[in-house]
Amino acid sequence: MKKVLFVASESVPFIKTGGLADVVGSLPKYFEKEEWDVRVILPKYLCMKEEWSSKLIYRTHFYMDLNWRTQYVGILELVHEGITFYFIDNEFYFGGFAPYGDVYTDVEKFAFFSKAVLSSLPVIDFCPDIIHCHDWQSGLVPVYLDNFRYGDPYYRGIRTVMTIHNLKFQGIWDTKRIQDITGLPSYYFSPDKMEAYKDANYLKGGIVYADRITTVSNSYAQEIQMPFYGEGLDGLMRARSNHLWGIVNGIDYKEYDPATDRHIFKKYTVDSFRREKKKNKTELQKELGLEENPKVMMLGIVSRLTDQKGLDLIACILDELCQDAIQLVVLGTGEERYENMFRHFEWKYPEKVSANIYYSEPMSHKIYASCDGFLMPSLFEPCGLSQLMSLRYGTVPIVRETGGLKDTVEPYNEFEKAGTGFSFSNYNAHEMLGIIRYAEHVFYDKKREWNRIAQRGMERDFSWNSSARQYERLYRELTE
Repeated sequence: MKKVLFVASESVPFIKTGGLADVVGSLPKYFEKEEWDVRVILPKYLCMKEEWSSKLIYRTHFYMDLNWRTQYVGILELVHEGITFYFIDNEFYFGGFAPYGDVYTDVEKFAFFSKAVLSSLPVIDFCPDIIHCHDWQSGLVPVYLDNFRYGDPYYRGIRTVMTIHNLKFQGIWDTKRIQDITGLPSYYFSPDKMEAYKDANYLKGGIVYADRITTVSNSYAQEIQMPFYGEGLDGLMRARSNHLWGIVNGIDYKEYDPATDRHIFKKYTVDSFRREKKKNKTELQKELGLEENPKVMMLGIVSRLTDQKGLDLIACILDELCQDAIQLVVLGTGEERYENMFRHFEWKYPEKVSANIYYSEPMSHKIYASCDGFLMPSLFEPCGLSQLMSLRYGTVPIVRETGGLKDTVEPYNEFEKAGTGFSFSNYNAHEMLGIIRYAEHVFYDKKREWNRIAQRGMERDFSWNSSARQYERLYRELTE
């Protein structure tokens, strides 16, 4: 049996700030259990919910050198849904009210975490064939592994995979400071290794030293080799393109299932959604104080409120859009200007706009189940999970053709009667408004066609099954 260790900074159900946690918490469950022993290692944050932190079992502890510092490393363990999770404990690094703070403290925190992960392997008696690292927070693992190999044969057979969930976040800080934190020899801080534009870059180190690099959709794997999407690393991505895989994310079909979802008002299936979906809509309208009308087109947005998500486009046309026969339900937090923009439009159009400036898992499920359309006009989107969830719930996505949105949403073709959503290609506010209004036309004037689009979306399989098979193929390529 082959052994795989996922290294990440977050995972559901323990700690979540974004889609990374969904991936790390869901994907390990979908590997073939007879062939793969997949485990996960995470930081033990003080801000983890009590319901989980109280269940963790102390395993052992030791002390580790981090350059000139000596730091405590505690190891706790929990088996959840058949997967073994390890937690690295050190309250000096993982205290605080949030998993991430400012980059100055985060770069030291995740240098400690990366070295502690490798140092703990002999202690927990788990020597993986593959270490699968996720995002910049674990970018130093392949670098430290290369360094460890010189002095200890225990580490020489371990292969590494680096998954980029979002290339924008790279873990960048001053080279001298990172040398002081990590204790790595100076030759790691050259332009062909960890140094980028005269700073040290954790993600670049991971990309350079990993045996394989993956990202979370085929289109994004192509896009990051171009300057616009490459975030300064496009040359490196082109250089390593022969080791770069694009594997689209999935979602947990047990967690997101309108037939069993405990969070939604009325459960439904692909056979009953035409009747039951509108009942969810009227209940949500009642809860949010919108005009109670099952026939009006309701659009949903569940998102971080940032430029990346295309909210500057929405800002340009929101007044125009609110003249149409639509309702808009927004859930999320982010940049203050967008939070206040949605609050303003809720005040201006109280029967049409509901601004929920917070995050709630139950409310997100209600929005996926109740809305007719789901708006996601991202500037760039490595994969995106919200459009997969909306498809699952028969909510038709309206997206920009980029990254994972392009790979997972098939645009509606009225002549071939095909497609699962609506899409536009240029990053232009009125092109977006045009496609929203085309969707409104289909919704109001061709209701049977609209229902078929929703049905095709519900019938598509975006569970982790197919993605897990691709990861297994990648792992076999590395270990055979």
